[in-house]
Amino acid sequence: KGVLFCKTKYPIVLFSHRILSALTLHILAMAFMFCDHLWATLAGDAWWLTGIGRLAFPMFAFFLVEGFFHTHDRKKYCMRLLLLAILSELPINLMYSGLLFYPFHQNVIWTLLTGFLCIWAIDTYGKMSGLAGIPSILLLSAVGYVLATLLMFDYYGEGVLTVIVFYLFHGKIGGSLPDSLPGSLDQCHAVGRNADPLQLFGHAFEISEQGLALLCLPLLWCYHGRQGAHNRKIQLACYAFYPVHMLVLGILSKLIFS
Repeated sequence: KGVLFCKTKYPIVLFSHRILSALTLHILAMAFMFCDHLWATLAGDAWWLTGIGRLAFPMFAFFLVEGFFHTHDRKKYCMRLLLLAILSELPINLMYSGLLFYPFHQNVIWTLLTGFLCIWAIDTYGKMSGLAGIPSILLLSAVGYVLATLLMFDYYGEGVLTVIVFYLFHGKIGGSLPDSLPGSLDQCHAVGRNADPLQLFGHAFEISEQGLALLCLPLLWCYHGRQGAHNRKIQLACYAFYPVHMLVLGILSKLIFS
């Protein structure tokens, strides 16, 4: 798409929808997440902020799978996620409860880490041809689902399944992950836990809050498969944003509403 073929050595590209880098999409995902957390702390009346926030998780799950296939050291990748998950527990506790310890809601990095371990195990033990690999995939998916649900990781078992479905659809349609997103998201993450009432022309409708996650599809469809600007400072800033912004919002919320 977007390529004019002619009798020359190289194709002439007229236009392309693949215009967004990984960094651009990461920044957008962080902005969407910030909107959701702003609603949860300081702007509870602005319900549309949490609607925007629904776009964030599938984007992070998408890039987790991209990282799985492109990282040179999966063990080191896991260790970074583990460290970030540990460092993010205090900030999320302060943000959601105002307490230093709050065992009823763990941060989303635990969900992503569990998903990463599941797809790593599937990649190692479930790569059998035909139907032979299905029991392994189902078993490992069930283990990840139950673990995330019992330990109350953010997005629970559905979040882990989102990562697994992204992995299973990787490269299956059109040779790239974005082309497989409609089916994978529709089957997994978009099954919302909550339905919110919506008044339109005097009639009441209900929409799935998590179903708004599908609105990230046009953005991911524009991903051109490259990192964009990338260095260690940018990488550290992207990792640090999650615990730091939650810590700031948690402190502000405690100061304003206490």
